[in-house]
Amino acid sequence: MTRKLHEFADLYRRSGPWCVAYIDASAGNVDSLEAAEVRPGDVRRALAQQGAPPADQEAAEIAVLPAEGLPSPVSRYLLVSQGAVALNEVLSGELVLPERVSVDPVPDLLPLLKHRPEELPYIVAEVSREDAEIRLLFVGREDSSVEDVEGEKEDITKLPAGGWSQDKFQRQTEQVWRRNADQVAEQIDRIVDSSGARLIVLAGDVRARGLVRDQLAEAHQPLVSMIDSHMPESGAGRRAFEDKVQERIALLWAAEQEQILDRLAQQQGQANPESVTGLGGVLTALQQAQVDLLILNDKALADRQVLALGAEPWVASAPEQSLGAEVLGQVPAPAGLIRAAALTDASLLLVPDGVLPDGVEAAALLRWPTGPAAPGS
Repeated sequence: MTRKLHEFADLYRRSGPWCVAYIDASAGNVDSLEAAEVRPGDVRRALAQQGAPPADQEAAEIAVLPAEGLPSPVSRYLLVSQGAVALNEVLSGELVLPERVSVDPVPDLLPLLKHRPEELPYIVAEVSREDAEIRLLFVGREDSSVEDVEGEKEDITKLPAGGWSQDKFQRQTEQVWRRNADQVAEQIDRIVDSSGARLIVLAGDVRARGLVRDQLAEAHQPLVSMIDSHMPESGAGRRAFEDKVQERIALLWAAEQEQILDRLAQQQGQANPESVTGLGGVLTALQQAQVDLLILNDKALADRQVLALGAEPWVASAPEQSLGAEVLGQVPAPAGLIRAAALTDASLLLVPDGVLPDGVEAAALLRWPTGPAAPGS
Protein backbone atom coordinates (compact mmCIF):
# COMPACT_ATOMS: atom_id res chain seq x y z
CA MET A 1 0.00 0.00 0.00
CA THR A 2 1.08 3.61 -0.46
CA ARG A 3 3.07 5.38 2.21
CA LYS A 4 3.35 9.14 2.67
CA LEU A 5 6.96 10.13 3.28
CA HIS A 6 6.78 13.78 4.37
CA GLU A 7 7.34 12.85 8.03
CA PHE A 8 10.93 11.87 7.14
CA ALA A 9 11.82 15.00 5.14
CA ASP A 10 13.51 16.83 8.04
CA LEU A 11 15.51 13.71 8.89
CA TYR A 12 16.73 13.42 5.31
CA ARG A 13 17.90 17.05 5.32
CA ARG A 14 20.21 16.51 8.29
CA SER A 15 23.90 15.98 7.64
CA GLY A 16 25.63 12.64 8.23
CA PRO A 17 27.39 10.36 8.35
CA TRP A 18 24.63 8.00 9.45
CA CYS A 19 25.09 4.76 11.35
CA VAL A 20 22.46 2.18 10.47
CA ALA A 21 21.81 -1.10 12.27
CA TYR A 22 19.08 -3.39 11.01
CA ILE A 23 19.35 -6.52 13.12
CA ASP A 24 17.47 -9.39 14.72
CA ALA A 25 16.31 -8.30 18.19
CA SER A 26 14.71 -11.54 19.40
CA ALA A 27 15.47 -12.69 22.95
CA GLY A 28 12.85 -15.36 23.48
CA ASN A 29 15.00 -18.47 23.98
CA VAL A 30 18.46 -19.42 25.24
CA ASP A 31 20.20 -19.12 21.88
CA SER A 32 18.64 -15.78 20.95
CA LEU A 33 19.19 -14.41 24.46
CA GLU A 34 22.89 -15.25 24.26
CA ALA A 35 23.05 -13.59 20.83
CA ALA A 36 21.24 -10.52 22.17
CA GLU A 37 23.76 -10.12 24.97
CA VAL A 38 26.74 -9.97 22.61
CA ARG A 39 24.94 -7.97 19.90
CA PRO A 40 25.70 -4.46 21.31
CA GLY A 41 29.43 -5.15 21.25
CA ASP A 42 29.21 -6.65 17.76
CA VAL A 43 27.40 -3.55 16.49
CA ARG A 44 29.99 -1.22 18.02
CA ARG A 45 32.89 -3.17 16.50
CA ALA A 46 31.26 -3.22 13.06
CA LEU A 47 30.75 0.55 13.14
CA ALA A 48 34.30 1.14 14.36
CA GLN A 49 35.68 -0.91 11.46
CA GLN A 50 33.79 1.36 9.05
CA GLY A 51 35.12 4.57 10.61
CA ALA A 52 32.07 5.68 12.59
CA PRO A 53 32.76 8.50 15.09
CA PRO A 54 33.29 7.21 18.67
CA ALA A 55 30.20 9.07 19.91
CA ASP A 56 28.06 7.25 17.33
CA GLN A 57 29.59 3.90 18.27
CA GLU A 58 28.71 4.45 21.94
CA ALA A 59 25.17 5.64 21.21
CA ALA A 60 24.52 2.62 18.97
CA GLU A 61 25.94 0.15 21.50
CA ILE A 62 23.63 1.46 24.23
CA ALA A 63 20.60 1.59 21.93
CA VAL A 64 20.74 -2.06 20.87
CA LEU A 65 20.62 -3.57 24.35
CA PRO A 66 18.28 -6.62 24.38
CA ALA A 67 14.58 -5.91 23.83
CA GLU A 68 13.16 -7.91 26.74
CA GLY A 69 9.52 -8.80 27.26
CA LEU A 70 8.63 -8.81 23.55
CA PRO A 71 7.38 -11.94 21.76
CA SER A 72 9.81 -13.29 19.16
CA PRO A 73 10.50 -12.82 16.37
CA VAL A 74 11.31 -9.09 16.45
CA SER A 75 13.74 -6.94 14.51
CA ARG A 76 15.37 -3.61 15.28
CA TYR A 77 16.03 -0.60 13.07
CA LEU A 78 18.49 1.91 14.51
CA LEU A 79 19.66 5.21 13.03
CA VAL A 80 22.38 7.27 14.77
CA SER A 81 24.10 10.53 13.78
CA GLN A 82 26.36 12.95 15.65
CA GLY A 83 26.19 10.90 18.82
CA ALA A 84 22.39 10.96 18.99
CA VAL A 85 19.79 8.29 18.24
CA ALA A 86 17.48 9.56 15.51
CA LEU A 87 15.36 6.38 15.24
CA ASN A 88 15.26 3.22 17.34
CA GLU A 89 12.35 1.02 16.31
CA VAL A 90 11.63 -2.51 17.51
CA LEU A 91 9.64 -4.11 14.70
CA SER A 92 7.46 -7.19 14.99
CA GLY A 93 8.40 -10.03 12.69
CA GLU A 94 11.56 -11.46 11.21
CA LEU A 95 14.04 -9.52 9.12
CA VAL A 96 12.62 -8.71 5.66
CA LEU A 97 16.03 -7.68 4.27
CA PRO A 98 19.54 -8.95 5.02
CA GLU A 99 20.90 -7.93 8.41
CA ARG A 100 23.25 -4.94 8.17
CA VAL A 101 25.37 -2.57 10.22
CA SER A 102 26.78 0.23 8.11
CA VAL A 103 27.95 3.84 7.93
CA ASP A 104 26.14 5.68 5.13
CA PRO A 105 26.09 9.21 3.70
CA VAL A 106 22.27 9.42 3.98
CA PRO A 107 19.69 7.43 5.97
CA ASP A 108 18.49 4.25 4.30
CA LEU A 109 14.94 3.83 5.61
CA LEU A 110 13.97 0.95 3.33
CA PRO A 111 14.00 -1.72 6.11
CA LEU A 112 11.77 0.43 8.32
CA LEU A 113 9.34 1.18 5.48
CA LYS A 114 9.07 -2.50 4.52
CA HIS A 115 8.08 -3.37 8.08
CA ARG A 116 5.74 -0.40 8.42
CA PRO A 117 4.38 0.57 5.02
CA GLU A 118 1.78 2.96 6.42
CA GLU A 119 0.07 3.78 9.71
CA LEU A 120 -3.33 3.23 8.16
CA PRO A 121 -6.20 4.35 10.44
CA TYR A 122 -9.26 2.12 10.65
CA ILE A 123 -12.31 1.66 12.87
CA VAL A 124 -13.69 -1.49 14.47
CA ALA A 125 -17.16 -0.96 15.97
CA GLU A 126 -19.06 -3.55 18.01
CA VAL A 127 -22.70 -2.48 17.85
CA SER A 128 -25.89 -3.62 19.52
CA ARG A 129 -29.39 -2.19 19.34
CA GLU A 130 -28.74 -0.23 22.52
CA ASP A 131 -25.07 0.81 22.53
CA ALA A 132 -21.70 0.46 20.80
CA GLU A 133 -17.97 0.33 21.40
CA ILE A 134 -15.98 2.14 18.71
CA ARG A 135 -12.21 1.57 18.42
CA LEU A 136 -9.87 3.70 16.31
CA LEU A 137 -6.76 1.69 15.44
CA PHE A 138 -3.72 2.11 13.20
CA VAL A 139 -1.80 -0.45 11.16
CA GLY A 140 1.80 -0.30 12.37
CA ARG A 141 1.01 1.23 15.76
CA GLU A 142 0.10 -0.32 19.09
CA ASP A 143 -1.95 2.56 20.49
CA SER A 144 -5.69 2.87 19.97
CA SER A 145 -8.63 4.86 21.30
CA VAL A 146 -12.01 3.58 22.46
CA GLU A 147 -15.31 5.42 22.63
CA ASP A 148 -18.52 4.02 24.10
CA VAL A 149 -21.95 5.12 22.90
CA GLU A 150 -24.84 4.56 25.30
CA GLY A 151 -28.27 4.64 23.66
CA GLU A 152 -31.83 4.41 24.91
CA LYS A 153 -33.04 1.10 26.31
CA GLU A 154 -36.43 -0.53 25.73
CA ASP A 155 -37.62 -3.93 26.97
CA ILE A 156 -40.54 -5.31 24.96
CA THR A 157 -40.65 -8.48 27.06
CA LYS A 158 -42.39 -6.51 29.78
CA LEU A 159 -45.56 -6.29 27.68
CA PRO A 160 -47.87 -9.20 26.97
CA ALA A 161 -47.50 -10.77 23.56
CA GLY A 162 -49.99 -10.08 20.81
CA GLY A 163 -52.60 -7.40 20.26
CA TRP A 164 -52.58 -3.78 19.15
CA SER A 165 -50.50 -2.59 22.13
CA GLN A 166 -47.77 -5.08 21.25
CA ASP A 167 -47.60 -3.81 17.65
CA LYS A 168 -47.52 -0.20 18.83
CA PHE A 169 -44.75 -0.91 21.31
CA GLN A 170 -42.77 -2.81 18.66
CA ARG A 171 -42.93 0.26 16.39
CA GLN A 172 -41.76 2.45 19.25
CA THR A 173 -38.88 0.05 19.92
CA GLU A 174 -37.89 0.13 16.24
CA GLN A 175 -37.73 3.92 16.47
CA VAL A 176 -35.49 3.67 19.53
CA TRP A 177 -33.16 1.30 17.69
CA ARG A 178 -32.96 3.73 14.77
CA ARG A 179 -32.19 6.66 17.06
CA ASN A 180 -29.47 4.64 18.76
CA ALA A 181 -28.01 3.62 15.39
CA ASP A 182 -28.09 7.23 14.25
CA GLN A 183 -26.14 8.24 17.37
CA VAL A 184 -23.53 5.54 16.70
CA ALA A 185 -23.29 6.50 13.02
CA GLU A 186 -22.76 10.17 13.91
CA GLN A 187 -19.91 9.21 16.21
CA ILE A 188 -18.29 7.00 13.56
CA ASP A 189 -18.65 9.77 10.96
CA ARG A 190 -16.94 12.21 13.31
CA ILE A 191 -14.03 9.81 13.94
CA VAL A 192 -13.60 9.12 10.22
CA ASP A 193 -13.53 12.85 9.44
CA SER A 194 -10.98 13.61 12.16
CA SER A 195 -8.69 10.60 11.62
CA GLY A 196 -8.92 9.90 7.91
CA ALA A 197 -9.91 6.28 8.64
CA ARG A 198 -10.08 4.24 5.41
CA LEU A 199 -11.93 1.19 6.70
CA ILE A 200 -14.94 0.77 8.98
CA VAL A 201 -15.43 -2.76 10.32
CA LEU A 202 -18.90 -3.31 11.85
CA ALA A 203 -19.43 -6.30 14.13
CA GLY A 204 -22.12 -7.32 16.61
CA ASP A 205 -25.89 -7.54 16.26
CA VAL A 206 -26.88 -8.10 12.63
CA ARG A 207 -29.87 -5.71 12.72
CA ALA A 208 -27.90 -3.00 14.48
CA ARG A 209 -25.04 -3.29 11.97
CA GLY A 210 -27.42 -2.73 9.08
CA LEU A 211 -29.05 0.28 10.75
CA VAL A 212 -25.67 1.88 11.53
CA ARG A 213 -24.35 1.32 8.00
CA ASP A 214 -27.48 2.84 6.44
CA GLN A 215 -27.22 5.95 8.62
CA LEU A 216 -23.54 6.68 8.02
CA ALA A 217 -22.67 9.62 5.80
CA GLU A 218 -22.99 8.65 2.14
CA ALA A 219 -19.26 9.23 1.57
CA HIS A 220 -18.38 6.82 4.39
CA GLN A 221 -20.67 3.92 3.46
CA PRO A 222 -18.23 2.47 0.86
CA LEU A 223 -15.65 2.10 3.68
CA VAL A 224 -17.84 -0.40 5.57
CA SER A 225 -17.01 -4.08 5.90
CA MET A 226 -19.22 -6.39 7.97
CA ILE A 227 -18.04 -9.20 10.26
CA ASP A 228 -20.87 -11.54 11.14
CA SER A 229 -19.95 -12.09 14.77
CA HIS A 230 -19.31 -10.37 18.07
CA MET A 231 -15.83 -9.33 19.19
CA PRO A 232 -14.67 -11.79 21.90
CA GLU A 233 -12.74 -10.39 24.85
CA SER A 234 -9.83 -12.84 24.62
CA GLY A 235 -8.66 -16.30 23.61
CA ALA A 236 -8.89 -18.13 20.31
CA GLY A 237 -12.14 -16.39 19.41
CA ARG A 238 -10.50 -12.98 19.75
CA ARG A 239 -7.56 -14.07 17.57
CA ALA A 240 -9.94 -15.40 14.92
CA PHE A 241 -11.85 -12.12 14.95
CA GLU A 242 -8.64 -10.09 14.58
CA ASP A 243 -7.61 -12.34 11.68
CA LYS A 244 -10.86 -11.42 9.94
CA VAL A 245 -10.09 -7.72 10.45
CA GLN A 246 -6.60 -8.21 8.99
CA GLU A 247 -8.17 -9.91 5.96
CA ARG A 248 -10.28 -6.78 5.38
CA ILE A 249 -7.16 -4.61 5.59
CA ALA A 250 -5.31 -6.86 3.12
CA LEU A 251 -8.23 -6.63 0.70
CA LEU A 252 -8.17 -2.83 1.01
CA TRP A 253 -4.45 -2.74 0.19
CA ALA A 254 -4.90 -5.09 -2.75
CA ALA A 255 -7.70 -2.97 -4.19
CA GLU A 256 -5.63 0.19 -3.78
CA GLN A 257 -2.64 -1.38 -5.51
CA GLU A 258 -4.84 -2.63 -8.35
CA GLN A 259 -6.24 0.88 -8.89
CA ILE A 260 -2.73 2.35 -9.00
CA LEU A 261 -1.47 -0.22 -11.49
CA ASP A 262 -4.59 0.21 -13.64
CA ARG A 263 -3.91 3.96 -13.73
CA LEU A 264 -0.28 3.29 -14.65
CA ALA A 265 -1.36 0.96 -17.47
CA GLN A 266 -3.89 3.49 -18.81
CA GLN A 267 -1.13 6.09 -19.12
CA GLN A 268 1.03 3.85 -21.29
CA GLY A 269 0.85 4.90 -24.93
CA GLN A 270 -0.68 8.32 -24.16
CA ALA A 271 0.82 11.23 -26.10
CA ASN A 272 1.72 13.09 -22.89
CA PRO A 273 1.39 10.53 -20.12
CA GLU A 274 1.19 11.36 -16.44
CA SER A 275 3.57 8.51 -15.70
CA VAL A 276 7.10 7.26 -16.37
CA THR A 277 8.66 3.81 -16.18
CA GLY A 278 12.25 2.71 -15.76
CA LEU A 279 14.97 3.96 -13.45
CA GLY A 280 16.13 6.73 -15.78
CA GLY A 281 12.68 8.23 -16.31
CA VAL A 282 11.83 8.02 -12.62
CA LEU A 283 15.10 9.66 -11.62
CA THR A 284 14.52 12.54 -14.07
CA ALA A 285 10.97 13.07 -12.76
CA LEU A 286 12.22 13.11 -9.16
CA GLN A 287 14.83 15.71 -10.08
CA GLN A 288 11.99 17.93 -11.35
CA ALA A 289 9.80 17.29 -8.24
CA GLN A 290 7.25 15.88 -10.69
CA VAL A 291 6.57 12.57 -8.93
CA ASP A 292 3.32 12.17 -7.03
CA LEU A 293 3.67 8.43 -6.34
CA LEU A 294 6.94 6.49 -6.58
CA ILE A 295 6.48 2.77 -7.34
CA LEU A 296 9.52 0.61 -6.58
CA ASN A 297 10.52 -3.01 -6.87
CA ASP A 298 13.33 -2.59 -4.35
CA LYS A 299 14.57 -6.16 -4.86
CA ALA A 300 15.14 -5.52 -8.58
CA LEU A 301 17.02 -2.30 -7.76
CA ALA A 302 19.11 -3.71 -4.91
CA ASP A 303 22.34 -3.78 -6.93
CA ARG A 304 21.88 -0.40 -8.65
CA GLN A 305 23.51 2.79 -7.33
CA VAL A 306 22.66 6.51 -7.52
CA LEU A 307 24.25 9.66 -6.13
CA ALA A 308 22.69 11.33 -3.09
CA LEU A 309 22.93 15.15 -3.22
CA GLY A 310 22.98 17.67 -0.38
CA ALA A 311 20.42 19.97 -2.04
CA GLU A 312 18.00 20.02 -4.97
CA PRO A 313 17.68 18.00 -7.16
CA TRP A 314 18.58 15.58 -4.31
CA VAL A 315 19.49 12.61 -6.54
CA ALA A 316 21.50 12.01 -9.71
CA SER A 317 22.97 9.22 -11.76
CA ALA A 318 26.20 11.11 -12.52
CA PRO A 319 28.05 14.15 -11.04
CA GLU A 320 27.19 16.33 -14.05
CA GLN A 321 23.51 16.07 -13.10
CA SER A 322 24.07 17.57 -9.64
CA LEU A 323 23.38 21.19 -10.75
CA GLY A 324 26.03 22.39 -8.31
CA ALA A 325 24.63 20.53 -5.29
CA GLU A 326 27.12 18.71 -3.04
CA VAL A 327 27.52 15.03 -3.89
CA LEU A 328 27.16 13.27 -0.53
CA GLY A 329 28.05 9.85 -1.86
CA GLN A 330 26.95 6.79 -3.78
CA VAL A 331 24.00 4.93 -2.25
CA PRO A 332 21.74 1.99 -3.20
CA ALA A 333 19.14 3.12 -5.71
CA PRO A 334 16.12 2.35 -3.47
CA ALA A 335 17.58 4.48 -0.64
CA GLY A 336 18.39 7.40 -2.95
CA LEU A 337 15.07 7.36 -4.77
CA ILE A 338 13.02 7.11 -1.56
CA ARG A 339 14.98 10.00 -0.05
CA ALA A 340 14.34 12.18 -3.12
CA ALA A 341 10.63 11.23 -3.00
CA ALA A 342 10.39 12.28 0.66
CA LEU A 343 12.15 15.59 0.00
CA THR A 344 9.75 16.39 -2.85
CA ASP A 345 6.60 15.35 -0.92
CA ALA A 346 5.90 12.24 -2.99
CA SER A 347 4.31 9.00 -1.72
CA LEU A 348 5.73 5.49 -2.04
CA LEU A 349 4.42 2.10 -3.09
CA LEU A 350 6.74 -0.90 -2.73
CA VAL A 351 5.87 -3.85 -4.96
CA PRO A 352 7.29 -7.39 -5.36
CA ASP A 353 8.55 -9.07 -8.52
CA GLY A 354 6.02 -9.47 -11.31
CA VAL A 355 3.81 -6.51 -10.43
CA LEU A 356 5.33 -3.84 -12.67
CA PRO A 357 5.05 -4.51 -16.42
CA ASP A 358 7.76 -6.08 -18.56
CA GLY A 359 10.32 -6.39 -15.79
CA VAL A 360 10.31 -2.66 -15.05
CA GLU A 361 12.04 -2.01 -11.70
CA ALA A 362 10.62 1.48 -11.03
CA ALA A 363 7.73 3.66 -12.15
CA ALA A 364 5.98 6.84 -11.07
CA LEU A 365 2.64 8.57 -11.36
CA LEU A 366 3.25 12.26 -11.99
CA ARG A 367 1.82 15.56 -10.83
CA TRP A 368 1.72 16.86 -14.40
CA PRO A 369 2.16 15.15 -17.75
CA THR A 370 5.43 14.71 -19.55
CA GLY A 371 5.99 17.05 -22.46
CA PRO A 372 5.64 16.14 -26.13
CA ALA A 373 8.51 14.27 -27.74
CA ALA A 374 11.02 16.39 -29.59
CA PRO A 375 10.77 16.26 -33.43
CA GLY A 376 12.76 13.35 -34.82
CA SER A 377 13.21 11.67 -31.40
